[in-house]
Amino acid sequence: MATFSLENSKLESILERFLFWESTTPNDTFLRQPFGAEWKVLTYQEAGYEIRRVAQALRKFGLKKGDHVAIISKNCYHWVLADLAITLAGLVSVPFYPSLPKKQLQEVVEKSDIKAAFLGKVEQWGDRSDIFEENIHCIRFPQYPGNAKINIGSDWSEILKTEIPTGKDQLPELDDLWTILFTSGTTGSPKGVMHNHRNVATISAVEDHYRSLDVPEKGRFFSYLPLNHVAERIGIVATAIHTGSSISFGESIDTFAKNLQDTQPTFFLAVPRIWIKFQEGVLGKLSQKKLNMLLSIPFVSGKVKKKIKYALGLSEATTTLTGAALTPIHVKEWYAKLGVNLREVYGMTEACGSVTLARKDAALGENVGHPLPHTKVRIDPNSGELQYHSSNPMLGYYKDPEKTAEVLQDGWIHSGDQAEIAKDGSIRITGRVTDSFKTSKGKYIMPCPIELALSKNEFIEQVCVAGLSIPQPIALVNLSQTAEAHDQSSIAASLESSLKEINQDLANYQKVSTIVVKTENWTEDNRLLTPTLKIRRNEVDRCFRDQYPNWHESDGKIIWD
Repeated sequence: MATFSLENSKLESILERFLFWESTTPNDTFLRQPFGAEWKVLTYQEAGYEIRRVAQALRKFGLKKGDHVAIISKNCYHWVLADLAITLAGLVSVPFYPSLPKKQLQEVVEKSDIKAAFLGKVEQWGDRSDIFEENIHCIRFPQYPGNAKINIGSDWSEILKTEIPTGKDQLPELDDLWTILFTSGTTGSPKGVMHNHRNVATISAVEDHYRSLDVPEKGRFFSYLPLNHVAERIGIVATAIHTGSSISFGESIDTFAKNLQDTQPTFFLAVPRIWIKFQEGVLGKLSQKKLNMLLSIPFVSGKVKKKIKYALGLSEATTTLTGAALTPIHVKEWYAKLGVNLREVYGMTEACGSVTLARKDAALGENVGHPLPHTKVRIDPNSGELQYHSSNPMLGYYKDPEKTAEVLQDGWIHSGDQAEIAKDGSIRITGRVTDSFKTSKGKYIMPCPIELALSKNEFIEQVCVAGLSIPQPIALVNLSQTAEAHDQSSIAASLESSLKEINQDLANYQKVSTIVVKTENWTEDNRLLTPTLKIRRNEVDRCFRDQYPNWHESDGKIIWD
């Protein structure tokens, strides 16, 4: 691969890239939104028509350059249009998770100093309207079937009819603040990460070079992970606009598989839980034994792979990324047999996207790839923390200089992740610095390696190794879809076998004493998962810590709770 030079790259904001495609390929598809069996399609030119009118409405609200505007909506084409309209109006977008309970939503609204808000596709609204005071101007998206009805604010459709744009398009300066992204609050109160237009332009230029063989212009993207999360905002929206591609959306959880299949994206990003769900869906219709047999027959293998990939919606995907959490090697190996190469990507909100990316021809392993060009990494010798220095670090946490100074020091971001650097320069994440806990014996446990080992059991979908104030760690698990076809005794035998095998390789103080099968699924609704499907360890401890001693002291190795 040719040497990348940031100095020789033309840095363009997302808006500038959009306007380029609008002027050069106005009739190309930009956004696709499903409504039942029909797809609403917007070209780059049609999108520009709506963006300018909505930007004009924002200006007429009296907002000044740099004012903050929220977006509260699930993924949909209006979300992307609103985001671009905010930039065109010279404002700063501040998107929130649409599933936030009222108390958490009010917290981020107050923290972010918003002057206006886009209210859109949400499952529940209830009494959230009173969060938005009279001085917060609201624009509501058109009603999406099956979602909550919102009655406050100006109507998007009416704005398109009444507003007439005036003057030329005003491009942002690269050093203007672009967005404030609030973290999901995995370890506490959410923090507002500030990025300017230069940061997103830089990461787009770097990633475009690094993936140049895999992400050609005019590809197809599919958006379903929360759009206010950095992975979706940069990896899907920014990359799609940078390459003049189209973005399709899912209508609902029930239609997700069909919408993805209808799209057949050329670029697809998923978190480990999604990849595991896809795998379970295949194995629910075709046993692993039969699949292995079919893949071993030369003239049949190709047809089977093609059929499965089409059913998954991945028949034309040239880039398939996995991130947000570590993906077990056995999952990556399973997909590799189908000809789907899952490439690990590691990033942070504070990095405006990726820090590392696995190379296309890299051997499968537990690493998350090599640092992107113009990114340096180092390991703190005392804590084992990964620290990195890049061309596009966050500007800081909004109105939190103390936390900014703690995380961003001399241009180096302290990630909070523990890692190792291999001889070839690739990075292996071993856990979170804050995830380690001390047993009653005074020994520190790093849960991540143990969890990855346990996750190899096909009956386990989610696992959290815990053990504050008890002598040995225990493992709390949610069962997978595969387990539904088996009785309790066979599942317990399999779990106990995995437990015995794993403990053989662990030091005495690390050995897991008990596996607790939680029959209630961990979800975003019960606050045990973040919106990006990562486990909230502090919530697990809060909910179940009082039961840890009884579970540990139980006579049985497997407990059903």
